[in-house]
Amino acid sequence: MALRLGDDAPDFTAETTQGTIRFHEWIGDGWAILFSHPKDFTPVCTTELGYMAGLKKEFDKRNTKIIGLSVDSVGDHERWSKDIEETQGHKVNYPLIGDPDLKVAKLYDMIHPNASGSAKERTAQDNLTVRSVFVIGPDKKVKLMLTYPMSTGRNFDEVLRVLDSIQLTAKHKVATPVNWKAGEDVIIVPAVSDEEAKTRFPGGWKAPKPYLRIVPQPK
Repeated sequence: MALRLGDDAPDFTAETTQGTIRFHEWIGDGWAILFSHPKDFTPVCTTELGYMAGLKKEFDKRNTKIIGLSVDSVGDHERWSKDIEETQGHKVNYPLIGDPDLKVAKLYDMIHPNASGSAKERTAQDNLTVRSVFVIGPDKKVKLMLTYPMSTGRNFDEVLRVLDSIQLTAKHKVATPVNWKAGEDVIIVPAVSDEEAKTRFPGGWKAPKPYLRIVPQPK
């Protein structure tokens, strides 16, 4: 079945470079980012895993765990991690899921349900759709899905920006405008009446149109 925003993130048990995990249990009461890769020892993904290792402290500040996946074995991940550290300057400091039987890739609708064959028999091109980012909330619901082509490196600074927006809007009845960054003005959502807005935002708001009510970011 197709996975959509707001669906329960499929739970699974898997081997990782940091031991066996049950995904929902591993997430706990915080947030999680699952990002996947079509094949170990591939150039674009090598740069991505290194960059995410460098960003881990930023995700930690946001009570967000990060976990990678590739349609290869844990043993291959461990060997690849040495190349990542050597070439990118960051040691992989988060778990990498081994998915040689495509179980997790299929659960998350990243690959055709009838796909088969062992990891070593499959090429990156065979797995090209296994190149996604999922943001999962404490309620274990899918909050964001992004899928990239193999040839385009992902912008994980953008993932961090979107996470800031998702966490802010989950707590306050606001939305974030185009190109918003943390600390900038936000928009009161249409579901909030002016009367309720007066209570929630006693400092008032700017309204160039009745439906466009702009306020400073809530603390």
